[in-house]
Amino acid sequence: MSTDAIRPLTSTTDRSTARLGASLHVNGEISGNEDLHIDGSVEGLVQLEDRKLTVGASAKLTADVVAREVVVYGSVKGNLRARDRIEIKKDGSVIGDLTTARIMIEDGAYFKGSIEIDRTGEKDKDLDRPSYARVATATHSVTPHPQKTPTTNS
Repeated sequence: MSTDAIRPLTSTTDRSTARLGASLHVNGEISGNEDLHIDGSVEGLVQLEDRKLTVGASAKLTADVVAREVVVYGSVKGNLRARDRIEIKKDGSVIGDLTTARIMIEDGAYFKGSIEIDRTGEKDKDLDRPSYARVATATHSVTPHPQKTPTTNS
């Protein structure tokens, strides 16, 4: 008999993490009440209201995400909403809008979209502020300076 078969149920604590392997593809909705680490691909919706989602380095998500915390090592195309925090690691890529109380984007990460700092999940004394005061847009564009050509007066 394998040791996995006789492992006590107490080893699957409240902080257990489910895993979606690199060869798996999900098309639809994922919802649940445990942390999730995705290495495969997901198209649709990932909803883990009070849990942590980790998007692994090989993962490709084309999905909207709702979770307590989101950490991105791979690629996400979709909007992320995290009650606590969003982290985009140095090789991570996110194209979409972020809504969270805390944000961390490492040097080298790719991000295109907007960021809204939403502290309604936290006890914040300045909630009377208008929502536009909590929004930071993080799309950047670079416009090259036009070359000046010398003119001659004749």
